[in-house]
Amino acid sequence: MTQDTAFSICKTGVNVFLTGEPGSGKTHTINRYVEYLRSHGIEPAITASTGIAATHIGGMTIHSWSGIGIKEMLSSADLGRIASKSYISKRINKTSVLIIDEISMLSENTLTMVDLVCKRVRENEQPFGGLQIILVGDFFQLPPISHGGGTNHFAFESESWADLDPTICYITEQHRQDDKEFLSVLNALRSGNFDEEHLCHIQKRMDQHLENSLEITKLFSHNIDVDRINSAELEKISSEEASFQMAQVGPRQLVAAIKKGCISPEEFSVKVGAVVMFTKNNPKAGFVNGTLGKIVGFDDDSGYPVVKTMDGRHIEAEPMDWTIEENGMIRAKVTQIPLRLAWAITIHKSQGMSLDAAIMDLSGVFEYGQGYVALSRVRRLSGLYLLGCNDHALLVHPDILEKDQEFRASSDKAEDCFVGISSKDLQKKYDVFITACGGNLKESKYQKGVYKKPHGSTYDETLALFQSGKSIKEIAEKRNITEGTVLSHIENLVSLDKIKRSDAVRIIEPPLKRVLPTIHKVFYELDTDRLGPVHEKLKGKYSYNDLRLARMVMK
Repeated sequence: MTQDTAFSICKTGVNVFLTGEPGSGKTHTINRYVEYLRSHGIEPAITASTGIAATHIGGMTIHSWSGIGIKEMLSSADLGRIASKSYISKRINKTSVLIIDEISMLSENTLTMVDLVCKRVRENEQPFGGLQIILVGDFFQLPPISHGGGTNHFAFESESWADLDPTICYITEQHRQDDKEFLSVLNALRSGNFDEEHLCHIQKRMDQHLENSLEITKLFSHNIDVDRINSAELEKISSEEASFQMAQVGPRQLVAAIKKGCISPEEFSVKVGAVVMFTKNNPKAGFVNGTLGKIVGFDDDSGYPVVKTMDGRHIEAEPMDWTIEENGMIRAKVTQIPLRLAWAITIHKSQGMSLDAAIMDLSGVFEYGQGYVALSRVRRLSGLYLLGCNDHALLVHPDILEKDQEFRASSDKAEDCFVGISSKDLQKKYDVFITACGGNLKESKYQKGVYKKPHGSTYDETLALFQSGKSIKEIAEKRNITEGTVLSHIENLVSLDKIKRSDAVRIIEPPLKRVLPTIHKVFYELDTDRLGPVHEKLKGKYSYNDLRLARMVMK
């Protein structure tokens, strides 16, 4: 099935399981659907099974969204308590479309709990309370995580999945790997036909010489290896080290349970120049669990780290709380800076990334899918640098091999049915669903949620200074805010026609102005307004702020 067909099926309002190989365009298709909904005045709930996955789609974890937190089972009392929370109730009741990404890592129990919460809050016994559910993922990738040491069943094994009866959309396009030999290796792993010829391709990537290895992402299966690399890289930085100690309140056992699930270390030591990752969700502050960046300084007043994210924003990382609640009361709490070092990351946290090159050690792989996820992060064999590989790294879950054939057959059947629908009838289905969601049949000029409407004097001050001829740097100095914040203001003002695009060109420096056609060409070729894919296509030649400026003046 193509991305276009899957996108069209989503628009009809049916429940969907969107799957396909790594690099097939699942996230692209979902982003496209989100833009479509927003253009019709519908704001979907965008969630994922993990924080790092939520980062890739600009959402939050399904555990946070539904209010189930770290629970693995729900009692009647738990269900009532969650449903009685006004912010949970309001969030679920105003939702028409719920997207859950990386469904492979969501257990049978968790999907069932989300189903129960939605039914209870919406007082509707239809699956998930009548929401349109879009499940996204690939079961060949990482399986559900078991916190209790037992075996978790896949989400498709739950009764909630059966009741939902999603239409299977299996995308067969490939947009990440362009190396035929490498594709043959990945396809062989996926089909269970991995043989000596494929093994030979992998073995050739062992112990390859590599220069400037510090600039290449390192993937490991165990946290101990990640911690070793990160500690060594921090030691190399000569600037002064700052340390932040975790504070804790509550019974020892409960505190220990929180610490186990908290990615931030008890003592977080960091220096200017360190590569870091946020470890908690805070959409209002502009980050989620998995947001990457570098330490660029420490706040003069608070002393807390200031992080420059990959897209050029500056965020002060203030301490946050991790808690355990019971009967509406906080029983235990730990407080720490929501960061950790990130020169190296685990394979679990790499899921969803696309890398030109990666150094990886698969000798410690211990579960199905880990090796496949790591290998499929890179685009071609020449970008793969293996330090080690065990037999388990080249295995996928045997149950998934059989289930995958079932998914493919269901997708083919769904496609055959879909192509028989006339364009007139399809449009009618689209319109009926938009109306049922309370949306507008006529597309709006600006997508809801993409550009926030400027309000208050802060935007007016930036506008006045811009109109007086000031540069971004001068406005930032005058207003005592960052250049990134000024640029965000100007982007919003341009989107609302308070600043004409032709006038905005004035703040672009001549060197960047000369290459605008080149940058714009990539935006058009990729058919996107997202910075990440363009930055990747241009191999980091231009900064994210440069790309933001280019996008801002693009017709």
